[in-house]
Amino acid sequence: MRVVIPFDATDPKTRLSAVLDASERQAFAVAMLRDVVAAVRETGHEPRVIATGPVAVDAPTTVDDRPLTPLVDAAIDAGTPLAVVMADLAIATPAAIDRLFSADGDVVLAPGRGGGTNAMVVRTPAFRADFHGTSIRDHRANARSVGATATELDSFRLATDVDEPADLVEVLVHGDGAAARWLVEAGFTVALEGGRPRAVRENRG
Repeated sequence: MRVVIPFDATDPKTRLSAVLDASERQAFAVAMLRDVVAAVRETGHEPRVIATGPVAVDAPTTVDDRPLTPLVDAAIDAGTPLAVVMADLAIATPAAIDRLFSADGDVVLAPGRGGGTNAMVVRTPAFRADFHGTSIRDHRANARSVGATATELDSFRLATDVDEPADLVEVLVHGDGAAARWLVEAGFTVALEGGRPRAVRENRG
């Protein structure tokens, strides 16, 4: 099975701009990508990164600046089965990814929080991707429309993508890879605010 990891190398993680500047967002996004590459490799698969520009990662990389939906559809057309794993799943583990890869179904979907789709396996070339809006609903419908069996994977590790500052606490609490180390080295720690844990940045003077 081919495994692809799409990556925005141009201006990643803009919703983290309240806590990270542009260069920091770039470095943190690459750290998360490295974690995902490492987790996929531990399942016995060699992923290919498909990035919008050059990226410093130790993995086969293709530069392709198309939007995510046509990019994934082109990968489906190039041959199935195909797995797509998003680059910001900083707490994904090999066990969680292996569950995705081994699940039965023509299409296997790993929903993200907020209605997105964080990973998928496609075993039928008739399936089309649609990563706009509440993409998990669209992917369910697209599978039905081509008569494909669809399986959804309930996984905290795969449902947790990192987009907003509030998501950083999940990396600090549950991560143990490059992304978690990057946050700690950048001065982030876990603190209780209003009784809830949050990622806060220490005053670096």
